Amino acid sequence: MRERALRELHRLADAAPAVPPESTQQAAGYPSLFLLVLLGSLVPVIPTGAVVSSAAVVAFHQKAAYSLLFVFLVASLAAFLGDTFLYWLGLRGTRSRGGSRWLDRLTERAAPEQIASARDKLEHHGVTVLILSRLMPAGRIPVMVACLLARLPLRSFVRGNAPACLAWAGTYQLIGIAGGSLFPEPWQGVAAAVGLTLLISAAPWLWRRVRSGAATESRG
Repeated sequence: MRERALRELHRLADAAPAVPPESTQQAAGYPSLFLLVLLGSLVPVIPTGAVVSSAAVVAFHQKAAYSLLFVFLVASLAAFLGDTFLYWLGLRGTRSRGGSRWLDRLTERAAPEQIASARDKLEHHGVTVLILSRLMPAGRIPVMVACLLARLPLRSFVRGNAPACLAWAGTYQLIGIAGGSLFPEPWQGVAAAVGLTLLISAAPWLWRRVRSGAATESRG
């Protein structure tokens, strides 16, 4: 009797549909991806591009198209919500004395020449400049400050920022897919994608250092 019960349990276990561990892990990773990108949009200390690229590498190695789609949608939505909330806070700073600290904090994150250049581009190209600002390293905050100083309504900012977030998520996802396709192991693709995105993020800082050094030498 006991042996028959054990055989029946084994039979049911074999017949039960297995849950792919990769899919379970990826499903659990979507909330983490959302929170990291959302927080990175509000506080620019999290390398959100590297986060999206790493998630894309993992999704690519799962060989499931829906995984890549979910990474794209989650990253786009989180970036959009983070940007919108941050702009709303900054917009309050242009209208009320109590909210001015948000505008001051945003302004402190960008060099004056960057803000001046962003205001000029905003004047000539309108909200379409938001798309390019999202793709350029360290370009998002100066353009956001320029929009705030120009008193651009929240609705207009949202209209330009929505395609910008889609383009941003798609770009960094492509970096992750490229890294995943070049290496057989997911961790190798993640390392390559993270290294590339960090290098892209550091490019403006390196360029300013080079220019500063060249200017110092010319004066000396």
